[in-house]
Amino acid sequence: MARGGHVDFRPPMEKRRRLSAREKILQRKSDVIVIGAGAAGMMCAIRAARRGRSVVVLDHARSPGEKIRISGGGRCNFTNIHSAPKSFLSANPHFCKSALARFTPSDFIAMVDRHRIAWHEKTLGQLFCDDSAKDIIRMLLDEMKGAGAALHLRTDIGDIEKSATGFRISTSEGAYECESLVIATGGKSIPKMGATGFAYRVAEQFGLPLIETRPGLVPLTLDQAMLESLATLSGISAPAEIRHGKTAFREALLVTHRGLSGPAILQISSYWREGDEIAIDIEPDVDLLAHLKTAKRSNGRQSAQTALGEIVPKRLAQYLTERTAVSGNMADLSDRVLTRLADAAQNWRVKPSGSEGYRTAEVTLGGIDTTALDSRTMQAKEVAGLYFIGECVDVTGWLGGYNFQWAWASGFAAGESL
Repeated sequence: MARGGHVDFRPPMEKRRRLSAREKILQRKSDVIVIGAGAAGMMCAIRAARRGRSVVVLDHARSPGEKIRISGGGRCNFTNIHSAPKSFLSANPHFCKSALARFTPSDFIAMVDRHRIAWHEKTLGQLFCDDSAKDIIRMLLDEMKGAGAALHLRTDIGDIEKSATGFRISTSEGAYECESLVIATGGKSIPKMGATGFAYRVAEQFGLPLIETRPGLVPLTLDQAMLESLATLSGISAPAEIRHGKTAFREALLVTHRGLSGPAILQISSYWREGDEIAIDIEPDVDLLAHLKTAKRSNGRQSAQTALGEIVPKRLAQYLTERTAVSGNMADLSDRVLTRLADAAQNWRVKPSGSEGYRTAEVTLGGIDTTALDSRTMQAKEVAGLYFIGECVDVTGWLGGYNFQWAWASGFAAGESL
């Protein structure tokens, strides 16, 4: 890596030759500048450079693809084979259709296979690297290098100005000029990794409307009284269906010292709004009432807590029987009481107090209003040469590789048109 954070793809002999002042000026003029070296930005750079465009990628970070690196527990859930428009939230649910159709999970898998990266499928169509998320980053960097795209890291962005021929960008490394400018800086989620509202500020500068942003795919918090009542359950996980209105997800539920988490909660958090209730169905594939009635007939001397603990975690069984004031031998409990206990587990109503916010949110909901963008090219309709891709756009996928697929697809769509 060269000074100033530039990843230099030139041959060794050329690296040692000092550039003249004129060469340095020319080096900062290109057809395309992509701001953001994440999933969408690198994919866009690859596609544009493959089409013969001169491309420079700028990023303030020390390393490219930081969200890729930490994703999937370090193994990168790089796509989902079930990606489809229904798996994405947006004020305009039709906007994502064009990009997703033109660059599919199969297209990205073909790239992964070409680089001989071993991968496997987990549940629900989620694809992960066998080894490390760094394999995906290396693949993207190799693709950029092969296409001739330049990457400049540790480069802070200043003013962006529209010029007669395109754009002029002031940076900590000097001024850059380009015909087309792509903003791929993501949303506000995980600020400790450098996430900011940069893309939204650029959009506002050029008059593009925004949809209200909020944390998505994020743990939900509970008020102090409920936290205290659930204190003994911290760390417990169980299969669950979490419902909000007509939306439901079946995955794991995790009780934490802050509230509720686990894949099912992260999924429903993108639909939940402050003040709303969610409904929790523990062990949704089991008819708990039928189980309790069978236990009453077969072993009436056991307690309800013991019978319930055969299906749900024992600490949760204790919490539910205490909460519903169900005690005594099963033989002495009426069907009405057993129904009350089963409902406590499978129609558990909870009103979260909030979420953990952008600090732990995997994505940002909302963003740049898609009414201002061309769905085929990702270009701003009223600002020629200005593009927005990836998470900063008002398109948010479910948990499980969907947001990476949107990054690849929207980056490819922009790269095809630049």
